[in-house]
Amino acid sequence: MSPRVTVERDGQVLLIGVNRPEKRNAWDRQTIDEVALAYDRLADDPEARVGVVFGHGDHFSAGLDLGDVWPAVTEHGPDALAGAGRHDPFGLWKEPVPKPVVMAVQGIAFTLSIELALASDIVIAADDVRFRQLEIGRGILPFGGATLRAPAQLGWGNAMKFLLTGEEFGAGEAYRIGLVQEVVKPGEQLGRAMALAKVIAAQAPLGVQGTLANARVALRSGSEQAAAEHLRATLPAVVASEDAKEGLQSFLERREARFTGK
Repeated sequence: MSPRVTVERDGQVLLIGVNRPEKRNAWDRQTIDEVALAYDRLADDPEARVGVVFGHGDHFSAGLDLGDVWPAVTEHGPDALAGAGRHDPFGLWKEPVPKPVVMAVQGIAFTLSIELALASDIVIAADDVRFRQLEIGRGILPFGGATLRAPAQLGWGNAMKFLLTGEEFGAGEAYRIGLVQEVVKPGEQLGRAMALAKVIAAQAPLGVQGTLANARVALRSGSEQAAAEHLRATLPAVVASEDAKEGLQSFLERREARFTGK
């Protein structure tokens, strides 16, 4: 079988592209496994500091290829979305990737596209994007994280409107409710996502990953105390790093820091 996902490193950014345009980038079991393994590579490659997820062609994804995936879902439940890797792209059934993920979306971005966006850290949308959470019209419910994350991240009413109606919404509404952070012209979404990823990649990796981890604890536990305890445990190693020393020195010398990842 031909690869469903392209993986390429551009400097310190790992590009992960779903490459099934003839199927509007619908995810079958092979695609799920390959995306999960790409997230493993992002986690394991010390030279890759940020991931960028995108879809080749005119559309990000039409959602799951149910003809292929449904037997696995009926047998394994939502774990069928976790894939073959150690890291679950949806960050629910296995460990989330410890590095930031920027997502670029365009065209059709249905069902799992919304859930992957909710699991990502920054989302850039082309203004032709079409979001839709279709499951309610199929007699089921979303099982990639939309019901868990959308109410907390987007607000209850905003979430229920698209979860319970299955209605389509575009870039403007997605920006209004906070599902996407920027809207650009069609064709510019990947370039803008790459530009932001490179800005993040230029920062100290321990600081970036510590920030991400602590924010996740705060969001997902709903407890300031749990996040404070995590911060107490995380901060000493970051403060003792070579990059922290370089950050202080660059401040004193009034210059840009040169972080090495140590």
